[in-house]
Amino acid sequence: MIEVTRETKETQISVKLNLYGTGKANINTGVGFYDHMLEAFTKHAHIDMEVSCVGDTHIDDHHTVEDVAIVIGQALKKAIYPVQSIERFGNATVVMDEASVTCDIDLSNRGFLVFELPIGGKVGDFDVELVEEFFKAFAFNLPLTLHLIYNRGKNKHHIIEGAFKALAVALRRAVTINENAGIPSTKGVL
Repeated sequence: MIEVTRETKETQISVKLNLYGTGKANINTGVGFYDHMLEAFTKHAHIDMEVSCVGDTHIDDHHTVEDVAIVIGQALKKAIYPVQSIERFGNATVVMDEASVTCDIDLSNRGFLVFELPIGGKVGDFDVELVEEFFKAFAFNLPLTLHLIYNRGKNKHHIIEGAFKALAVALRRAVTINENAGIPSTKGVL
């Protein structure tokens, strides 16, 4: 079990995770929709993850969403790197009713994000602009190359949840054990 903590004037966060788990989640960020997305991510990545955050949500949810993503990325970095004997690349397209989102990742040890989800406004009380902040902080703190592409859909909840689930499945595929892969790079290091 990997554990990472982070404490700032804005947030106090603890993340525990097991990369090769069963999808068991215990998530409490104080932001209901975000908890729902992280539970979906955990379930479909087959990661066991506990997240505890006390944040300045009386201001807004920005610091909580971004800082939790930073800590999850850092915990996954400890669990994954140095990359060896895994597939390295993963992709998935997830549909949720009318919505479809594709995620492609490379556990490259280089942070990069392509974010093409045409969403704005709110889902309940949740500011949808924070979705990109999550994926940016996640990608640059893991680090990995992450492409999220909108295929179709109208319902913002479905599009966002499709993105979290697509990332989960792509990550699960990328960390699939492959003893023949060695270090999966022609450079000999990632």
